[in-house]
Formats: sequence, structure tokens, C-alpha cells
Amino acid sequence: MQEEEEAIGYLDKVLEEEEEEERPGTPTTPGFPPSEKGGQDAGKGVDMRRVVLKDFLANEEMYINQLEALLLPMKPLKATATTSQPVLTIQQIETIFYKIQDIYEIHKEFYDSLWPQIQNWDSSVVLGHLFQKLASQLGVYKAFVDNYKIALETAEKCSQSNNQFQKISEELKVKGPKGVKESHTSVTMEALLYKPINRVTRSTLVLHDLLKHTPSNHPDYPLLQDALRISQNFLSSINEDIDPRRTAVTTPKGETRQLVKDGFLVELAEGSRKLRHVFLFTDVLLCAKLKKTGVGKHQQYDCKWYMPLAELVFPSLEESDSCPHVHAMPDHDLEDMKIKISSMKSEVQKEKANKGQSRAMERLKKKMFDNEFWLLLNSPSIPFRIHNRNGKSYLFLLSSDYERAEWREAIQKLQKKDLQTFVLSSVELQVLTGSCFKLRTVHNIPVTSNKDDDESPGMYGFLHVIVHSAKGFKQSANLYCTLEVDSFGYFVSKAKTRVFRDTTEPQWNEEFEIELEGSQSLRILCYEKCYDKSKMNKDNHEIVDKIVGKGQVQLDPQTVQTKNWHMDVIEMNGIKVEFSMKFTSRDLSLKRTPSKKQTGVFGVKISVVTKRERSKVPYIVRQCVEEVEKRGIDEVGIYRISGVATDIQALKAAFDSNSKDILMMLSDMDINAIAGTLKLYFRELPEPLLTDRLYPAFMEGIALSDPSAKENCMMHLLRSLPDPNLITFLFLLEHLKRVAEKEPINKMSLHNLATVFGPTLLRPSELESKGHLSLASDIWSHDVMAQVQVLLYYLQHLPISFAELKRNTLYFSTDV
Repeated sequence: MQEEEEAIGYLDKVLEEEEEEERPGTPTTPGFPPSEKGGQDAGKGVDMRRVVLKDFLANEEMYINQLEALLLPMKPLKATATTSQPVLTIQQIETIFYKIQDIYEIHKEFYDSLWPQIQNWDSSVVLGHLFQKLASQLGVYKAFVDNYKIALETAEKCSQSNNQFQKISEELKVKGPKGVKESHTSVTMEALLYKPINRVTRSTLVLHDLLKHTPSNHPDYPLLQDALRISQNFLSSINEDIDPRRTAVTTPKGETRQLVKDGFLVELAEGSRKLRHVFLFTDVLLCAKLKKTGVGKHQQYDCKWYMPLAELVFPSLEESDSCPHVHAMPDHDLEDMKIKISSMKSEVQKEKANKGQSRAMERLKKKMFDNEFWLLLNSPSIPFRIHNRNGKSYLFLLSSDYERAEWREAIQKLQKKDLQTFVLSSVELQVLTGSCFKLRTVHNIPVTSNKDDDESPGMYGFLHVIVHSAKGFKQSANLYCTLEVDSFGYFVSKAKTRVFRDTTEPQWNEEFEIELEGSQSLRILCYEKCYDKSKMNKDNHEIVDKIVGKGQVQLDPQTVQTKNWHMDVIEMNGIKVEFSMKFTSRDLSLKRTPSKKQTGVFGVKISVVTKRERSKVPYIVRQCVEEVEKRGIDEVGIYRISGVATDIQALKAAFDSNSKDILMMLSDMDINAIAGTLKLYFRELPEPLLTDRLYPAFMEGIALSDPSAKENCMMHLLRSLPDPNLITFLFLLEHLKRVAEKEPINKMSLHNLATVFGPTLLRPSELESKGHLSLASDIWSHDVMAQVQVLLYYLQHLPISFAELKRNTLYFSTDV
């Protein structure tokens, strides 16, 4: 126990003290001989050689000090790793500090060998072998570069989950040159980990200068040439692997300005939406537009505006209220565009299979890109506002609260440093904007047309997620989680747990079924619920609940596509959320299995249920509809947001057993679970509500172009349905129309409701579907689009009366 306390105590001490290590004098020490001016005699070139070497040696000392500062916490971190209270695991330590010790020893040996030669200068001295040896050890840098990205990611994750490590990594002390008293600078671990990446380039430049000032007959010349050749070959081999956040220019304080984050955002400027590429540097936010250039030319950026971070402030809720309201594109327009894009995607695949690359396919691809670009511009609706202290405001629109939190956190983290305001001259602004092309980390507009054919198309089907619990909260709070998945280039919120009140360890244990449309990632956001009505924001999309954590996992088909649940943990700012997930392909999830127990309602023919109940519409349909209309019609995303699976299963069991407690359960149950129970009932019918027999005719009818012919056919098909199916369908139709009347509040249009219910009420028989579902990724296949269109047709039609339909039966044949 004492050993453990000593180890942790030593770790804390590291933050306050520096180990002093004696080192021989350097070119900056007072006793160092003054440099010869050169230019007075024929030895001028050799004198310049010494000037280059002296400058390099001083720089080398600084580099060694930086490596020492990086290594300083490694020893105590390793000491705590074997105790019962480790700050980091041994594996995390080895990942973050990978090869730093080796790099330090190589440069320390080089410095110690070069220093006496410079101090006792002799123009004939041979030093090339030292540079040759240094170049021959560059393999260690290759290993460092290969590990660099994961080292940064590990350090970032460890900082988020451990306050002590965060404190260490944000303020490492680097010694100044020998002989300068009390000279220390504070540098972040991220900045120090970048130093070796820069170092090889620096050494190569020095070799260039040395060769320039070394006579070709000097013994050093061939040795330096060899060292330069090795360095250049090495640089070109790793050039593509180096993290793109390279040095741009220096900040007003003389520090290296680095790119921290960039991405494509939609800016609302002068009332219209514009796509911008936004770059967040260590001290400035730059908003740029990608310039159109001629064929074969490099892309360039135009700076639209920039804002020093020292002047950037986020608006208060009151200020947000006074901003103009964001006009959101109607959901049905977005859904229509998705269907168009999916249809084009199918056409591109067919064209490729038939003819390979062709002009028709290129035209299709261009049209698809234009449509995806429209979707990218018009889908985001969550405002992200920033103000300049001088009064100028800017407004971006994002598709997810996750992105907004990421940008806000990244800016606020940089603002903790001592930042200064400044004005860039036109030349400086040009240099900074010019650097954006090579620095950017996000290269392409996020549309699927930009993807290579061999890239993952994402997953299509249903993801089942159980959100179990969360730990790591320091204070009791009212907590809930939301789930998001990506679809068509942007993220959509799909589910929300109930609020767990006044706790530090919420236990949700709630299961959700989420539909995937080419999804590759699942996000979990953890919120603290705000009940203070004074903090309510007038902007519908502005979430006032506080994000306390967020995390993302990649949806790997190999991991998820198993029959068993896969458990995982997301770490977010010290909070750990435990969840499980499994995946069901679309064809399996919609497979209808008739119930063996005919006394229930799920999986039992609708005619059997209505006959048993002596009702026209099954009791389960009437009760769920009544409850949704009573208290769910104003709920945002009703029928689209998933209900908790365990609640749905409890309601299913109650209806199947004809429990006396059903009405009590319905009044207490979350409304999304009731909506989910209704959807599940229709999905589990032994055959879809609009029947297997009539399915081909519905597909043909909806494709008719003549409005009169289509009307006659679609009404005739309804008359051909069995009475229980028809009456239930008309009952559901009127309910969905009433839900859509509240679209301004619940955001559910007729089109949205048709998208949710169409493929459930109308589906090919199992024999037919085998031919249609050959492509798992083609979720918006021709059939699915037609299923949505059939339901939409009836939803948009004038009220349809059962009695009127049956009266007209006399004039039509019932054969189909």
C-alpha cells in the first residue's frame, strides 16, 4: 500500500518538478568560442559550414529537451501501472510512448559526439560519418510514424477517461537552453508527439545546407551525400503515412500553428445554404469555399471569413432566441430524394454489370451526385452559432447534436490556452488559406458518389441495441441516452431511453430496433435532462439538455452479424456506457412466422382474431390507435422513433393472453412502445394486411400513368380485399391521416408514415421475395419504393368509405 501511494505521489510530483541532467556545454553557453564572420578570406565556405552546424546543434539540444519532457512522466506512469490504482495500463503506456526512448538515445549519442567537434573547430575535421550513422537509424522513425496516429488516439481517449493523465498531458515542461536560468515552457503531449514527425524533414534540410557549404574535395562530401540520399528515400517512403496536420505558419506568439479539426459544414449566409470547408487551427477558425479549377489543376480554397479564437464566443440561450428561425426542409422532400438516389444507385449497378463504364453511367453518376449534394445541403437543421466579440455572428447547420458538441468542445479546449487576438495581412491570409489544401484531413464532400466501388456499402436491415447502464458520474442527475446511425451521408436520431432520475448509476436495460440504411456507425449520446422551463429555447431544434458524454462505434458486419448479442462499452469523458447489439438482415426481419398458438393475436390471421372477438377491427389495433391519438399525436417522430423492445414484448404478451391489465399497462407505457407494438402486430401477421395474392396487382396498379386508370385499379384492389383486412386498413388509414395533420409538431408527414408502414402492410410472398432480395444493400429497391407509393396513394386520397366501396362492387368484376 505504501509503495502504491509513493508511486502515485511521484506521478503528481512530476507535474511540478523537473529532473536536472548535466550535459556538456552547448553552442549557446557563454564559454563557447565566437563564430568567425567569414567572407574575409578563401575559407568563407568552410566557416559557413560551421555556422550551419552550430545552429543545428542548438536545435538538436532543444529537440532532446522535448523528448526528455515527453519521457519524464513515462517512468512514474509505469510504476503506477502495476498497482491497484493504475493511471494507464502498460499497453496504453507502450502505445503512447512507442519508440520515444530509442529516438532519444539515438539523438543523445549524436549530440554528444558532435558537440566537442564544434567546440574545438577545425575546418578539416570529418563529421559526415555521424550524419551517415544518424540517417542509417531512420528505421526507428518509420516505426514511430506507423504508430503515430494510434498513439494520438490512445492519448486522447486516456485524457477523456482519466483526469490525472489529462492534467499531465496538457502541461509538460520543456527545459530551455543550458545557461538560461528558470527557462521552461509548457507544451502539450500532442504537440511533443508531433516533434519527431517534423525532425526528419529538418535534418534533411540541414544536410542540403551542409553540402552546399562543403567543398566537393572535402572527405565529408561523399559521406554527407550518402546521408542525404538515405534521408530523402526515407522521407518519400513515409510521406503518405504522416498525419496530415503538418505545420502551416506560426501564430502571433511565435508558436507553430497546427490544424486541429476540419470538415464540410452548411453555412446559412444571406438566407441561403452554402457548403463550406471549415478549418480549426490552434488559434483561428477559418471558413473557406472550395474553388472550381480547370481540369488537372490543384484544388484551391477561397477564404470567406476567419475569426481569431480569442474573439470567438458562443451565444447564450437568450441570444439564440433572437436569431432568425431555421427553415427546415419538409421530411417528405428529403425522403423523396433518398428514394431517387437509391433508384439511381440501382441503375448505376445495372449499367455497370451490362456495359461497364459508359457515357450513360457517367451521366447517371453526375445526376446522383447533384441529388446527394442537394440532400447534404438541405438535411441539416440543428443550428451551431458563433459570435465575434465585435458583434458579427455566423450560423452553421448540422445534422446531429454530436457534431455540434464536437466542434464546441474542440474550440473550448483551445480557448483554455493564453490566446491573443490578431489581424492577418492579405499575404498572411493567402498563405494560411493556401496551406489548407495540403493540411486538410477531410478530402471529399461526404456523399456516397465519392466512394470507391470497393468501399463498404454499409449495413442494411435492423440493428437491435440494448442500452444497459452507465458509470462514472460524479453527481446525481436526471440522465438519458439517444442513439444515432448514419444514413445517406448524415446522422439521424433513431431512439431515446427513458430518463433515469437523480442517480449516478442509471440502469436503463432498454432494447431498441433501429433500421439501417447503408449505415456504418452507431453513436450514443448521454444527456442530463433539463426540467427548468426558463431555459427552454424557442428554436425547436436547439437542444437545451446538456450533453455529458458521447461516443461512436463502427458497425463491423463480422462482429455484429451473428445470432448472439455482442456486448461493448463506449468511454466518453470518463463516463462508461455499457450496451449490446446484434443485427438482423432485412429479409430475415420481415419473415412472417404464423403463431402455433391460435388463442393469441400476434401471428394469427386477422379473420380469426376478428371472428373470435366479434369485432370489425382487432382490439389491439383499436386500443393502440386510441392511446396514440390520446397522448402521442404531438410526439416528435411518432412511429419513426423506436420504442423500448422489452416494453413492446410485455405489451405483446399482455395482448396475446388477453390480460385484464392491458388498459392499465397502456396508460402507463411510453407512447413509442405502444406505437412499436402496433407496427409489430402488422409485421407479424401470417400474411401482410394487403395480402400475398393481391401483391403483384398492387405493384402493377401503382405503376400506371393514366390517373383515371390508376384510380379505377387501386379502388378495385381495395374492394378485392377480405372484409376484416379492408375495414382494418381503412381504420388505420384515417388514423395515419390524423397523425399527419399534426406534422408541424410531430414532424411526421404522410410520406414519412408511408415509409414506416408501406413495407409492413404490403410485401411479396416468401417465394417471390427470394428473387427480389438478392442484394442486401438494395433496401430502397424498386419493390420497396412501390410499397411506399401504394400506401402514400391511399393516404393522399379523399376519405374512402367501406360502404361506398362495397356498393360499387356491383359494377366491377371481383376477378384479379
